[in-house]
Amino acid sequence: MNIHEYQGKEVLRQYGVAVPRGYVAFTADEAVAAAEKLGSAVTVVKAQIHAGGRGKAGGVKIAKSVEQVREFASELLGKVLVTHQTGPEGKEVKRLLIEEGCDIKKEYYIGIVVDRATGCVVVMASEEGGTEIEEVAEHTPEKIFKEVVDPAVGLQPFQARKLAFAINIPGELVNKAVKFMLALYKAFVEKDCSIAEINPLVVTGGGDVMALDAKLNFDSNALFRHKDVQSLRDLDEEDAKEIEASKFDLSYIALDGNIGCMVNGAGLAMATMDIIKHFGGEPANFLDVGGGATTEKVTEAFKIILSDAGVKGIFVNIFGGIMRCDVIANGVVEAAKQVGLDRPLVVRLEGTNVELGRKILNESGLEITTANSMADGAQKIVALVQ
Repeated sequence: MNIHEYQGKEVLRQYGVAVPRGYVAFTADEAVAAAEKLGSAVTVVKAQIHAGGRGKAGGVKIAKSVEQVREFASELLGKVLVTHQTGPEGKEVKRLLIEEGCDIKKEYYIGIVVDRATGCVVVMASEEGGTEIEEVAEHTPEKIFKEVVDPAVGLQPFQARKLAFAINIPGELVNKAVKFMLALYKAFVEKDCSIAEINPLVVTGGGDVMALDAKLNFDSNALFRHKDVQSLRDLDEEDAKEIEASKFDLSYIALDGNIGCMVNGAGLAMATMDIIKHFGGEPANFLDVGGGATTEKVTEAFKIILSDAGVKGIFVNIFGGIMRCDVIANGVVEAAKQVGLDRPLVVRLEGTNVELGRKILNESGLEITTANSMADGAQKIVALVQ
């Protein structure tokens, strides 16, 4: 789960991470009131969307008066911001962060991620702050320094000092940088983050080490123990179909293709998308109904797929181990009747109660194409939508 920058900074502030003072604003009047409350000679007006690259897209403005704050707020609110992370459709700006200006002396990068290769948390640092870390990794990888954290003891002060010296933090500010990194790591672990990225981390003219930006992503599987984090969820930033899927504990991710997929098991779902592409098709979604789905759950999954106007055909690919094929068949038939199936549907069932499942489909009176294998089903649905 993603949250906005201003929310991330509030989370970090609780752990003693230094961040600039700022307030969220949903209207131009609120932006002006926030600026007056800050009383800063320079005020930063920042668009809040779940995407990076806002500055390059014109989503960050520097105001030198309250009048300019109002002008920039009016300009940004309601604007569709297109960045390299939003795609060409962009995202509408519905809220702003009004923040005090900062006397930036130097910019750095600090990031914490879970590294699959080591199975550990890794802290990354670079003196190339303010630049996308992907660009640094591509062009000057030697400027990225990493420390692998032993989960038994956590990030150690000597590791943080090593990183601070490696990225040339001024000697007199190394202790502040170490304190910053240790606090960031604590927030990362205690809040079950998947990413904590500070870009840029800045050293100020006043001798502070501060997070000028903050990106926190959280492990969705751990949200049940973080009600405070769950409350920060902004549904306006998420796909409506993904929101609906989460209500029924369905794993759904919207894609750009035209073949809807309903599969049980993440591995089989990935393989299904691969084989659709292999035969020249484009999957419209990843949808895993899980191993213990009910008829109701399958019905809702089917409705979510059909709610996507870009879907021209559907491929249901089920291997019934824990999941029974007759349950899937009942769900497919029920959903098709409820929403009025008007697109090609190919179903491949295998496993527990497969004969009963096929019987239910064949006697449904619906136009359903059955398949004997995953490859057979993929070929059939690709041919039907072309």
